Amino acid sequence: MFKRSTPGNVSVRLCALFGFLLLIGSQTLFAQQGETGYLKTKVSPGRAGVLVDGKYLGPAANFGFSRKYILPVGEHEVTLTEPRYQDYSTKVTIEAGKTTVIRQSLQALPPAKGPFGMLRTIGPDHFAAVFVNGKYMGHVDEFDNSQERLLLPPGDYTVKIVRSGSGQPHEENIRLEADKTTVVQVK
Repeated sequence: MFKRSTPGNVSVRLCALFGFLLLIGSQTLFAQQGETGYLKTKVSPGRAGVLVDGKYLGPAANFGFSRKYILPVGEHEVTLTEPRYQDYSTKVTIEAGKTTVIRQSLQALPPAKGPFGMLRTIGPDHFAAVFVNGKYMGHVDEFDNSQERLLLPPGDYTVKIVRSGSGQPHEENIRLEADKTTVVQVK
């Protein structure tokens, strides 16, 4: 049989349900805070990619502002990489609810000499990492229009685009020719 609810019964039930959900949500939040900490990157150049335990998290900075990433508690291997600079790797220990800061200026490599082929990348995730032959080169947004391209010596390459969140990476074999643009598009 059905029982008809009165406005008073509905209010009491809604308050009880809201209280229960708030309790569950706060327990989940506190559990998550106890199991995670933060990594903040103050890196020059800011476009350097941040890899933690071999997984790309994103750029070190956005629009000149340092990025802060949530990580599980424990020891992690952090690599800062940018194609025109020497890679930098270090180990960090992330503590629950605390922020670990990495401050690093990467050392510049000598400039490359041409001729060059040009690579454009297009995709919906602007911060998806672009790897060429396994080396981080930047993110999609840096090479996504006719004025922004990655310059590489002519030759054969494997391009892998890894979304900053989850999802399947896109991998494609390409051939770059001198003074020509090749486009890799991810849908």
